[in-house]
Amino acid sequence: MRRICFILTTMVMLVCITSNAQTATQARKVLDKTAALVGRKGGASASFTLKSTKYGNTSGTISIKGNKFRTITPQAKVWYDGKTQWSFVKQTGEVNISTPNEAQQMSMNPYKFITMYKNGYNLSMKNSGGNHVVHLVATNKQRSVQELYITISSNYQPKTIKMRQGNVWTTITITNFSAKNQDDAIFRFPAKEFKGYEVIDLR
Repeated sequence: MRRICFILTTMVMLVCITSNAQTATQARKVLDKTAALVGRKGGASASFTLKSTKYGNTSGTISIKGNKFRTITPQAKVWYDGKTQWSFVKQTGEVNISTPNEAQQMSMNPYKFITMYKNGYNLSMKNSGGNHVVHLVATNKQRSVQELYITISSNYQPKTIKMRQGNVWTTITITNFSAKNQDDAIFRFPAKEFKGYEVIDLR
């Protein structure tokens, strides 16, 4: 009897492991296709709405190209050239220069996930309402973004991104995605347009 129970338990465990491996593989395939679309060589643009108890609520537009992005909202303009970030805050009239961490980048660039998922996250996926819902959980507790839910349409366009930093959840809704080429120059701070403003280097 014990032998039969052991065999049944082992079979159940193997089925669960196989099922988890399959859903992780499927999730990675969906993210790979999404990353290929969003991360196309020429770049892309979209509109977004962000809701967060940490970062506040805002909406705006974003242009991306590789790891570079430019975000424009009613409150601020942000440029990131892949290494340095410039943030112009309208309320203070200041330009802050920084080197943002993973979570800070994602709060301004919802497409940051297209490189994040490749290392350091366990993946799973379910389908809901014709969309793919991919769940990512960090394997390293030191990651600034510990958990994400990414809702992706059947044509591999991301629709919503929900990320957890500590106990704080941030939800980003994406619309009007357009796969159109972006000029490299737009991702660097246009200093000539901001003469006279205070520049604070936070690096």
